[in-house]
Amino acid sequence: MRDAFRAAFGSVPDGVWSAPGRVNLIGEHTDYNGGLAMPFGIDRRTRVAVRLRDDARIRVATDFVEEGIAFGVIESTLDTASEASGWSRYLLGAAHVLRRELGVEGSGFEALVSSDVPVGVGVSSSAALESATIVALDELWGTGLDRREMVRLGQLVENEVVGAPTGTLDQSAVLLAERDHAVLLDFPADTAEQVPLGFEAAQLEILVIDSLVRHDHATGGYGERRRECERAAEIAGVSTLREINAADVDAWADRMPAHVHRRMRHVVTDTERARRVAELVRQGRAREIGPILTDGHASQRDDFENSVPAIDAAVDAAVAAGALGARMTGGGFGGAAIALVDVTEASRIARETADAVVAAGHVRPVIFSVHPSEGARRDP
Repeated sequence: MRDAFRAAFGSVPDGVWSAPGRVNLIGEHTDYNGGLAMPFGIDRRTRVAVRLRDDARIRVATDFVEEGIAFGVIESTLDTASEASGWSRYLLGAAHVLRRELGVEGSGFEALVSSDVPVGVGVSSSAALESATIVALDELWGTGLDRREMVRLGQLVENEVVGAPTGTLDQSAVLLAERDHAVLLDFPADTAEQVPLGFEAAQLEILVIDSLVRHDHATGGYGERRRECERAAEIAGVSTLREINAADVDAWADRMPAHVHRRMRHVVTDTERARRVAELVRQGRAREIGPILTDGHASQRDDFENSVPAIDAAVDAAVAAGALGARMTGGGFGGAAIALVDVTEASRIARETADAVVAAGHVRPVIFSVHPSEGARRDP
């Protein structure tokens, strides 16, 4: 990557920083509803090579090429970073938010982005880029941030610069991840517990099944679902849906529009699913979480209505092929499913799943395995 940086900018970087994509094991759309979630970092990373400048200019480039994104230097300044568009807004937006929130002057820089985190799949390529940038600038600008503050700043990039009304799940996973662990996030308590998954010992791995149906949280149905959840909480007279007991959900069915009630039911039950999955893996019973994952998908498909036919087909096919469980991961409206599988069966399940999805009339998905890995860092 250092050679590519030299080719782009004619000099060597001060360092290379990276952050993983993430998979959310269970607990979807629970972050902004005050629930629980269990994401983990994956062994696919976004890397940012950075060199400070002695002026206010910012020059960024990427060697990632897809859907019109091509190599070429994008010019900006510290004062105009918030006006960025396209992929560079995640990186430039991070610089803008750090300066504004921390009251630091900062300095200009050059940055080259390289990534093997798929874009638009639901494994949080955006948070990976934001977080790698924040970790890099924190060190280079000497701001001394702790990881929880970095999470908050990353959310501001998404909400204010990108315009995506997301919570803090993605940034928390990307910044706090540890190998073979998930991060159990309790959003109202503002806690993040490292929970050992035990996948390695149990000879399990996660397959990511990319449907190739793309989404955009800034323009898609994510915001609509968030407003529906807020409406459910308003009708129920609570500040967040976390305050609704699972046993009481059905009692609200006649007091709000049917689709709003379904949104409530998904959020409340998915928080309970996250709690149960955490209990099981703590007890060394990782092989028993599969049916809970599959139940979570049914909840997203039927109650939250944020799945798509290609992902439904992938989940059904994976379970039929022998996966212990499967569900859509991420915000939905496209993206990917995950399947919990035996390591020795992964290749066969992936092949049979892809074949079945095609037979159901969808584009052949791209399937790859991921392993719970460490969070954002400075690379050697």
